[in-house]
Amino acid sequence: MKSKVVVVTGASSGIGEATAKLLAEKGHKLVLCARREEKLREVASSIREKGGEVIFLRADVTDIVQMEEVAQAAIAEFGRIDVWVNNAGLMPVSEIIKDKVDEWDRMVDVNVKGVLYGIHACLKIMREQGEGHIINMGSVAGHVSNPASAVYSATKFAVRALSDALRKEEAEAKSGVRVTVIAPGAVDTELLSTITDLDARRDDEEFYASTAIPASDVAKCVDFAIDMPPEACVDELILRPTLQVH
Repeated sequence: MKSKVVVVTGASSGIGEATAKLLAEKGHKLVLCARREEKLREVASSIREKGGEVIFLRADVTDIVQMEEVAQAAIAEFGRIDVWVNNAGLMPVSEIIKDKVDEWDRMVDVNVKGVLYGIHACLKIMREQGEGHIINMGSVAGHVSNPASAVYSATKFAVRALSDALRKEEAEAKSGVRVTVIAPGAVDTELLSTITDLDARRDDEEFYASTAIPASDVAKCVDFAIDMPPEACVDELILRPTLQVH
């Protein structure tokens, strides 16, 4: 596997951090972004201590200009973008009757528009290169919707839909750009900290405590997808904890 330039959003913790560290160990060059600059600095320092190549930028995926700046930083530093991992996401679940409208809006902004803005930032660059790989972090919630997860599931269904359409567009264009959705189940990350509904949070904390898998397991899925030869693409990879039913 040749060394690739990989952009990871939401790289300050959880799946993004685990993915960045694993791919750096495999010899890839990393461009990391998230809103928490100090956390990013810690992740980048850890990678550099082990001999990895990495740069980082404070950026919000809901700002299209900032996503463009991340792409340009990657080009300025490494000359290309081989892989873009749209990982940033929120999961403030609650029943619809509780009317947490601000949280609905934020989920749509981060989980859907953030993915679209990432695609916008890198797609033309990849087409000009004649190759590239966009990996969108979905969820099993994009396949199964449960009480309190209606809006979160809706955002992840959207990620599946736009990813599938983009994959077909790029295949028809023979652009060399691959599109993959990684759909994890319960993963031990900071997602639960975004839940303000105390009932929903209590239920999820009990479930995650007994079931969740480490973020490093999801990072291995990203590594597997980008390691496929250029004539093959993992369209979607669903990863559940062995004990997870839904």
